[in-house]
Amino acid sequence: MEKQITKKYDNGEVTVVWQPHMCIHSTICFKGLPTVFDPRKRPWVTPEGGTTEAIVEQIKKCPSGALSYFMNNEIEGPVELEGDTVVEILSNGPLLVYGNLKVKDTAGNETKKSQVTAFCRCGHSGNKPYCDGSHVRVKFEG
Repeated sequence: MEKQITKKYDNGEVTVVWQPHMCIHSTICFKGLPTVFDPRKRPWVTPEGGTTEAIVEQIKKCPSGALSYFMNNEIEGPVELEGDTVVEILSNGPLLVYGNLKVKDTAGNETKKSQVTAFCRCGHSGNKPYCDGSHVRVKFEG
């Protein structure tokens, strides 16, 4: 299993939280806000490259939940969504669940998820039950 690292980047108002083990490499972040998210640079997240509002809106589009945020004037923690839970099947990709969830593993351990959670459909993820982008490598169709 891949080491579960969490990295944080802040611009004084908002802290961007990146969990690489959850990333499915959808490219939505850097295509949507390349002044903040640029995988060719180190560090690849530079929150001073965009407004707090633009960063928050872009992070909300992350399909895996690898990117999240918290406002620096609030207590650190996941931003929970209000409303209905929505399930979306991505063509040739993961199953996305939008909403607040509790995921129970085979040992009975529970993990809370909020915003978007990407579940593997191809069976090749090294981070099951979550998607790690392996569907691209194996050319999954479904």
